[in-house]
Amino acid sequence: MAEFVPAGREHLGRLLSFMADFYAHDGLVFEPARARDALEGLLAEPAFGGVWLIRDAGETVGYVVLCLGYSLEYQGRDAFVDEIFIADAHRGKGLGGRALEFLEAQCRALGVKALHLEVERRNVAAYEFYRKAGFEQHDRHLLTRRLA
Repeated sequence: MAEFVPAGREHLGRLLSFMADFYAHDGLVFEPARARDALEGLLAEPAFGGVWLIRDAGETVGYVVLCLGYSLEYQGRDAFVDEIFIADAHRGKGLGGRALEFLEAQCRALGVKALHLEVERRNVAAYEFYRKAGFEQHDRHLLTRRLA
């Protein structure tokens, strides 16, 4: 049975290890010091969102991150599944689906009107998983400009 445990500063080492694995899996650049600063900032300010460890049969097997925002298009508070990671050995057991259900329940409790996520185009399996979970593709391009 999956459990979702709120993460705190005492979990930084484990979270950073999972983040390194996740970033390697998605082909992203992982900078440990910057990742630590960003994670500490999120953990210190609940208004930004939350981080939860995913546990299965008492073992910590991944994490999920929910970041909060606000959208006129969606008429209020919205949120992003900023990161979701389950260790390879624990995939295919329904934990991803339970994680999305958990996040949806968190969003409903917070009055969130829309939940978003991103998936790498080359990650077809994840894309199909999210589509089956009810996420819709928009005919838009996500553009990003780093400010720092």
